[in-house]
Amino acid sequence: MRHRSVADLMTPNAVVVQPGTSFRVIARLLDEYDITAVPVVDQDERPIGVVSEADLLRRRTTKAGPSTADALMTSPAVVARPEWSAVRAARTMEKKKVKRLPVVDESGRLIGVISRRDLVQLFLRRDRAIQEEILEEVLTCTMGLPPSAVTVEVDDGTVTLSGALERKSLVPMAVRMCESVDGVVEVIDRLTAVHDDTTTRRSVPEPARGAPYRPPEGEGA
Repeated sequence: MRHRSVADLMTPNAVVVQPGTSFRVIARLLDEYDITAVPVVDQDERPIGVVSEADLLRRRTTKAGPSTADALMTSPAVVARPEWSAVRAARTMEKKKVKRLPVVDESGRLIGVISRRDLVQLFLRRDRAIQEEILEEVLTCTMGLPPSAVTVEVDDGTVTLSGALERKSLVPMAVRMCESVDGVVEVIDRLTAVHDDTTTRRSVPEPARGAPYRPPEGEGA
C-alpha cells in the first residue's frame, strides 16, 4: 500500500520571484496564477522566504519600509521535501499556519510547491480506485484475507465494510488500515467475526502478599 507523496501532488513549475521584485509585480503574479503566495529565491534557486497575500495587505496597511520581495517576505521559508507523505506536509502547514510549502531537493533548490489545494486532491480520488486499493492491497495482500471475506462499498470516499472475519481482533485492524488509504473520508464498520479471540487470554492468579510466586503446575519447568 503506497501513500501519495509530496512529489506526487506538488506543482513542479512553481511561480517564483527574486528578492528585488516589486510589490506590484508580486500582486499581479498572485492574481494571474490564482495563488495565495509565492516563494522568493536567491540566485541559486534556493527559497529564502515567501510573500503571501497577507504580507501584501500588511504592507498596504502600514505603508512602511521598502516594497520589494525581500522586505515583504516571511523568512526563513518553511519548506517540504519531495519524499514527505501528504500527512506530514499537511501537519507542517497546520503547525506553521501556512497554506503553501516550497519543495526543495537535497541541495535545497526549489523543485516545486505544494498547497492545501493540492492536498485536497487526495479526497477527490475515484471511488472505484479506493475500492480496488482496499480490496487488493489492504485486505488481500497485506492482511491475507480471501477476496470473498469482506464486501467493500465506497460512496464519495465513505467506505462501508461488511462480512465475517475469522477472528474478532482482525476487525479493528482492517478498519484502521482502510482509514489510512488515500482518499478515504470515513469507514463504516459492519464487520462480524466467527471467533472472539479478544477474551481468551488466560489469567494468572496473583500470589498472596509476602508469599513467593509459584507458577501453576506444569508451567515454568
